[in-house]
Amino acid sequence: MIEVRNLHKSFGKVKAVSDMTFEARDGEITGLLGPNGAGKTTTLRMLYSLLPPDEGDIRIDGLDPTRDAMAIKTTLGVVPDSRGLYTRLTARENIRYFGELHNLPKQTIEERIESLAATLDMGEFIDRRTEGFSQGQRVKVAIARAMVHQPQTVLMDEPTNGLDVMSTRALREYIRSLKDSGQSVVLSTHIMQEVAALCDRIVIIAKGKVAATGTVDELISRSGRDTIEDAFVQLIGSEEGLMA
Repeated sequence: MIEVRNLHKSFGKVKAVSDMTFEARDGEITGLLGPNGAGKTTTLRMLYSLLPPDEGDIRIDGLDPTRDAMAIKTTLGVVPDSRGLYTRLTARENIRYFGELHNLPKQTIEERIESLAATLDMGEFIDRRTEGFSQGQRVKVAIARAMVHQPQTVLMDEPTNGLDVMSTRALREYIRSLKDSGQSVVLSTHIMQEVAALCDRIVIIAKGKVAATGTVDELISRSGRDTIEDAFVQLIGSEEGLMA
């Protein structure tokens, strides 16, 4: 479970995140929905301790990323926006390396690689070097690498960006399986179909602030619109009007 309270982050005079507050519960998929530049990636980077917040509190499965940066890596799996694969290594070697970083036994690592490769349909490229991989292949390796230690909480930054239809469908099924296993999944996206198809709760972000939170039905009802896309535009507009 993730608890975020009054989170602030600035870069010089630019306020990237301002007074951010939300929760992401176990057994649910929580969507961070906002336009490009809204503060989604900055928020995720603070959650996984890459960036320190200027103010505010974060708890992930009871741990504080600012004080428990090493311990939190055992409970957290991260699929960053950059993917960040080691291109001179094969897909298998990328995943194995992260298993070793988590001090997993060698046999456990190999068993989990085989399981993840089967689940994510990586058999055709698991032993190829990742240099030159397609976007879909890169995402699959990044997910397997993030999941090799079986984290309780999973952060994904626009994981379907650039994927084809079939890869997107397969990835959505995998994300649903994490929810069914009781894990907490936070999904950053600007794609309306994504949140409608996957998310139990949505946190709408505009200009670094939370504009609204709720289920798809709650947000539609609150906005007085008929679709989540129209609700999003209405709620973003209301938030921007308050900040003007």
